[in-house]
Amino acid sequence: MRLPLIPPADLTPEQRALYNDMCEGITRNFKGFIAVREDGALVGPWNPWLHEPAFGKPSWELVKALADNPSLSKPVREVAILVTGAHFNSAYELYAHVCVGELRGLSDEKLATIVAGQRPGDLTRQEAIAYDFASALVKGGTLPELTWRTAVEAFGQHGAAELSYLVGLYCLVSVTLNTYDVPVPEMKG
Repeated sequence: MRLPLIPPADLTPEQRALYNDMCEGITRNFKGFIAVREDGALVGPWNPWLHEPAFGKPSWELVKALADNPSLSKPVREVAILVTGAHFNSAYELYAHVCVGELRGLSDEKLATIVAGQRPGDLTRQEAIAYDFASALVKGGTLPELTWRTAVEAFGQHGAAELSYLVGLYCLVSVTLNTYDVPVPEMKG
């Protein structure tokens, strides 16, 4: 890891305000994986964002915009997030969202196949649309028209936009995690 974790006692006033907001959001929206160390230090993407609040605060605002009142179902969101994390081979991202995916009802086989960079054969129609949409975006280039229309038909204009911003956000998260070589947290006993 390229950045030390910041114990809460060592935060600057600017970092403290961001830290408090992130802790509240983590408690509300990010369950099932380690995001806060026992001493209160944040792990995952939250630590790099604390180190650079000028970038971390706007990144966190986008996270909140997409997490606080999503229109897409939880499994659909996780499929898109995992496709993105797998594309970037982002260790912490995959760790966290495999845990979340399990909580949201995705089977181990489905999760393992997505993490391996492959499309599971047993996706629901909506999950398959999210998989294809995210996969096309992370490969680069313009999203195919048919993929866009299929997403709009399934999720509405707003839902398709949400899916696009979700993939974009998790590209940012994955690149941040990879830049700072953020590891999977050590599990106790």
